[in-house]
Amino acid sequence: MSLTKTAATLAALFALSIGLPATAADGDPAAGKVKAYNCLGCHGIPGYHNVYPTYKVPRLGGQHAAYLESALKAYRSGARSHPTMQAQGGSLSDQDIADISAWFASAPQHEDDTAVVVGGDAAKGKELAATCTACHGPTGAADNDQYPIIAGQYGDYLARTLEGYKNGRRNNAIMKGFASNLSKQDMKDLAAWFTQQESPLYVPGLPK
Repeated sequence: MSLTKTAATLAALFALSIGLPATAADGDPAAGKVKAYNCLGCHGIPGYHNVYPTYKVPRLGGQHAAYLESALKAYRSGARSHPTMQAQGGSLSDQDIADISAWFASAPQHEDDTAVVVGGDAAKGKELAATCTACHGPTGAADNDQYPIIAGQYGDYLARTLEGYKNGRRNNAIMKGFASNLSKQDMKDLAAWFTQQESPLYVPGLPK
């Protein structure tokens, strides 16, 4: 099977594993700008941290809209466990989610923020990342919108995400299978590699 066919197959399996269609709904960025207002209380503040445990909330500006839709629906359904995000997602309709996702994908940039590299060895992470390329691309910025851009994402968030797939806080068969074989140091090494890659991600914000 070619790499292209393999990636397409994995995309379909990813969507099916969390009960979603393989394509995103049409979203209205203008409507999403209004609906995303509450989201910016965390995601619109450069360097903002989740607490207990502490890690930076992810950059969402420039992220694939289709992936953001699948993530919000996973929080809404409980396939992903995070009290704040489940509370936010639980009140959103499919159209709300599509609109918010469309806005984040093209939102104006707030300001730059330096990514934190989490005690990992980027060279070792590059070796481990060979398994990730079929879906996420060689640097974590694949064009396939079913998968998140992870290049340039905060390192501590990436490591926390991998832990979530391993321990069941996030329910995705493909990622769980991959993460189950990783040690905590492996996760930090992977995070160190991907967070250093050139990225289209940024902290979004509303124009002043």
